[in-house]
Amino acid sequence: MSDSPSPQSPDFDDLTRDIADVPAVEVITTVAVHLMSAAAVNLGLAEGGEAHKDLDEARKLITALAGLVTAGAPEISNFHAAPLRDGLKSLQLAFREASLVPDAPGAGPGEKFTGPVYS
Repeated sequence: MSDSPSPQSPDFDDLTRDIADVPAVEVITTVAVHLMSAAAVNLGLAEGGEAHKDLDEARKLITALAGLVTAGAPEISNFHAAPLRDGLKSLQLAFREASLVPDAPGAGPGEKFTGPVYS
């Protein structure tokens, strides 16, 4: 067996070096955008809407996003955190609107991290 990577397998040394060059703010914001996108799809807000709607999955994603944004905001500056907070709030409001029986204020997805969200 050869120690060199095959054309289809990743070279982990290269991947490690590549991720080491990415600033933390970029990693945090990229993960947040992926969580936002996945939550939006599960809220039925993407193309194809209702076919992908899954409020249980959306709740989990929004809660994870709220934890990341709340914990990461002091580390990435308000310049980067403000749009993430706005996106999070929009998703929380969309969740409340999509729910047949809305959660009580403060009990919605991620609200244990953000506090109650009102329109």
